Amino acid sequence: MTSTHSTLRSASHRETGAPSRPARIAGAIVSGLVVLFLLWDSVIHIANVTQVQEAMAELGFDPSLNRVFGIVLLVCLIAYVLPPTAILGAVLLTGYLGGAVATNLLTEQPIVSTTLFPIYTGILVWGGLWLRDTEVRRIMPLRRG
Repeated sequence: MTSTHSTLRSASHRETGAPSRPARIAGAIVSGLVVLFLLWDSVIHIANVTQVQEAMAELGFDPSLNRVFGIVLLVCLIAYVLPPTAILGAVLLTGYLGGAVATNLLTEQPIVSTTLFPIYTGILVWGGLWLRDTEVRRIMPLRRG
């Protein structure tokens, strides 16, 4: 009886695109780690710590903009963690991270370690959301073949 029940439930998940419980847990973990990392980044920008001031100056930004960057990132994160606005938050984070890629390209940062790091982060933003959200799976289905 149990195997029949799990087979039916598994088929139901495939038909509706609904994530399984392990997928939702994995998605929550991935999203949680990304949120913690970006929250830390937001907080140190808002606090305008010396290391951030120096790094932003090296990238050509006026250090007085650090708090603006931090607040923008925090607003994007809040949208991402709230289920009704999670997709909007992911789109906003994608734009924010795209700006980081452009800045790294313009300042000729190392490609794999620095310039592409925001892309890796964006993959985790969307991957975590895809694992845990039925609507994202509907919009961006994985297809075989």
